[in-house]
Amino acid sequence: EFDADRIGVLAARHRPYDPELRAQLAALGTPGADEIERAALAANRLARECAALVGVLLAATGLAPAGVRAIGCHGQTVRHRPERGYTVQIANAALLAELTQIAVVADFRSRDLAAGGEGAPLVPAFHRAVFAQEGEARAVLNVGGIANVTLLPQQGDALGFDCGPGNVLMDLWAARHLGAPFDAGGAWAAGAAPLPELLERMLAEPYFARRPPKSTGRELFDAAWLERHLAGGEDPQAVQASLLELTARAAATAVSRHLPDAQRLIVCGGGAKNATLLARLAALLPAAKVETSAAHGLDPQYVEACAFAWLARERLAGRPANLPQVTGARGLRVLGALYSA
Repeated sequence: EFDADRIGVLAARHRPYDPELRAQLAALGTPGADEIERAALAANRLARECAALVGVLLAATGLAPAGVRAIGCHGQTVRHRPERGYTVQIANAALLAELTQIAVVADFRSRDLAAGGEGAPLVPAFHRAVFAQEGEARAVLNVGGIANVTLLPQQGDALGFDCGPGNVLMDLWAARHLGAPFDAGGAWAAGAAPLPELLERMLAEPYFARRPPKSTGRELFDAAWLERHLAGGEDPQAVQASLLELTARAAATAVSRHLPDAQRLIVCGGGAKNATLLARLAALLPAAKVETSAAHGLDPQYVEACAFAWLARERLAGRPANLPQVTGARGLRVLGALYSA
């Protein structure tokens, strides 16, 4: 619920992708046979899953569909190739509107991309709206699969970009060696020291040296990328420690290079639950107070969902919601396609 730019989370529900759908979506990240049909069927399935969860949420709150202005549906990114002029997020938004009888705003990235931008990241505009504080230089770090940073100086425009891997490589390695979806709290990584040579090879990735605007995804930071940097025979726990250090270093370098006077780092996304990662960020940025978005009234797990609800609101109001200095677009653009209830 919005009151001007104040946002209140009335209720939230979460359901993980089932393994089959997760595998279908992951497979679409790389070229394969019959991609058009597989993508269409996965988009339909994702829309039905979202509709079912919306139904659960409405029942929990007592709201009728008519009581909801819109659903902001980002969809699932299966390819992000702005350098080739496209980005693909799948979810059948028309089907979602039909099933829920609620207006759906989707396809947020393509209008910015058409205007010469990267189409990402889009959350810095929301971060600026809810986390900026006059008189204090702040950075907001969203640690999802990929990590993106929003820089909010005391004066001047906000800046933001994808700074590198967030949880994607750590989760991949934990799944392979722990049989778990993630390293809870960073506890496994905390039990070993990073491997200096491995870390040096990974930090030599050209993406880290690129100047913004820039965005990235699992197309770059995937299992094949990690394998190319491993020498072979490394202790798995030390590799995990190195991957955590990579995420921390990439984020801290982004902040110190582009907002050296940052007084506060607000962390959100799933990575905000990684105590070891938060400790490393605090050590690497000693002049900044490191805290999660919970200290500012938003659960770290809800920030991105709230951001796309906000983007949907901006679309309904006809207001531009990209930041050209973030994405590289030629100017402000109204984002998203509207599917009426």
